Amino acid sequence: MSHQHIDKKIETKLEHKYSTLFKLCHMMSYERDLNTLLDFLVKKSADVVDADRATIFLFDEKRNELWSKVAMGITDIIRFDARLGIAGEVLQSGKIINIEDAYRHPKFNPDVDKRTGYTTKTLLCVPMKDINGKPIGVLQVLNKKEGLLFTTEDGEVLEIFASHAAIAIENARLIGELEGSKARLQQENVILREKTRGRFFVSNIIGTSPTIQSIVKLIEKISDSPLNVLITGESGTGKELAARTIHYNSSRFEKPFIDINCAALPESLLESELFGIEKGVATGVEKRVGKIETANGGTLFLDEIGDMSLPAQAKLLRVLQERKLERIGGRSMIDIDVRVLAASNKDLKSEIEKGRFREDLLYRLNVVHIEMPPLRQMKEDIPLLAKYFLTSFTSELGKGAMSFSNEAIDCLMKYSWHGNVRELENEVKRAVILSEGDVIEESDLSEHVRESRGTACRAPTEGIHSLKETVEEIEIRMIKEALKTSGGNKQKASEALGITRQGLIKKIKRYGLS
Repeated sequence: MSHQHIDKKIETKLEHKYSTLFKLCHMMSYERDLNTLLDFLVKKSADVVDADRATIFLFDEKRNELWSKVAMGITDIIRFDARLGIAGEVLQSGKIINIEDAYRHPKFNPDVDKRTGYTTKTLLCVPMKDINGKPIGVLQVLNKKEGLLFTTEDGEVLEIFASHAAIAIENARLIGELEGSKARLQQENVILREKTRGRFFVSNIIGTSPTIQSIVKLIEKISDSPLNVLITGESGTGKELAARTIHYNSSRFEKPFIDINCAALPESLLESELFGIEKGVATGVEKRVGKIETANGGTLFLDEIGDMSLPAQAKLLRVLQERKLERIGGRSMIDIDVRVLAASNKDLKSEIEKGRFREDLLYRLNVVHIEMPPLRQMKEDIPLLAKYFLTSFTSELGKGAMSFSNEAIDCLMKYSWHGNVRELENEVKRAVILSEGDVIEESDLSEHVRESRGTACRAPTEGIHSLKETVEEIEIRMIKEALKTSGGNKQKASEALGITRQGLIKKIKRYGLS
């Protein structure tokens, strides 16, 4: 056989080997499971250089060890100091080692052969490095088939294979970590969602007054329905609490609850926040998904909807009617499935008369109406609410058990609470922080609560008075307080007192009040 023919045969064999190598590198890039990938790499690395066996040792940087649980012919996990043996030498030096007689090499460790009953003769070991050149392990093949020796070309081929294998291993590790993090986050989200949902069970609404109980029964009836709900009431009466309770007691509780305060955003931003915006509508504007689209499948809570501009109201009405959404600057319609809960502390019918609110939108929103009562109309619930907040805040602040004195409770009940439940909550939190004992006394309360803005919480005067005199004195002080709080507005003062404006005017004249 001529030298030319032999050279041609060798060249053809090398071409086949590199062609196989290219295919293997392409295949390994698609495997995402680390264990499956390592099995594949061990088998194919042996095949690509006609070796009998192969092992991948990965570097554990924290423990400074090389370890392998994937080796042809070995089922036990191998772990040893990363500075020892031929594998340690290759890891440290980053250079290929090709051994013709393993047992004659000073760094060869025969212990593995003793454990497996296998006899290593020839050995080729190459480093594995990540994309930044940092060592992540070594690839080792044993015993060239047909009793041959590993060649320089085998070393080059295996080194190329190992460089691609290192990248595939790092990718599989990262994907595994991401999937593990995703699974943990999903589990944490489930736990958090259940905890959140538990906070908003209907049974957690506090209050025994007939008004509160009627609201509880209404929420139980409508929660799992698709009906839109309008929640009205003064600031601090718990409109958002009612909305969240409706959502978390509905079949949509696993989907988003998205809230937006229509009064907190300027008109120029409200529409893009609600409906979203497409990229390039104006210079430097990036695509943004709006609140309505984010709430798809769940619940959208529009707080202070009475402050929404008329153009935004028109767009919202269209979404409610068509169940479709078009982003600002968009050209396509997006299907939307949201339940809308809206809240306002304004009289929307009055706003309609003034031309500031659309009547047709009110009809769409006001399918079910919940009126949250002011705290002054639920005096009997004040002790219950105060004790609930007290327990919550002592736990939150790491304090021991605390209680209210009778005088403190009496004072809380006599205050008018124009800030409603939110004001009571803040007052209790303040008292918990400032109180030096385990009993909150009247003196621990804010001055304006104790004095009711000039009116003491205690009995009106010393000594014994007739019932009529006592009632008159209390009426005078309450009227003065209501007029002062309302800035002299008799309509607001009469509403706060629970009487008609005409009735208030008569009492002002009777008592000679200005």
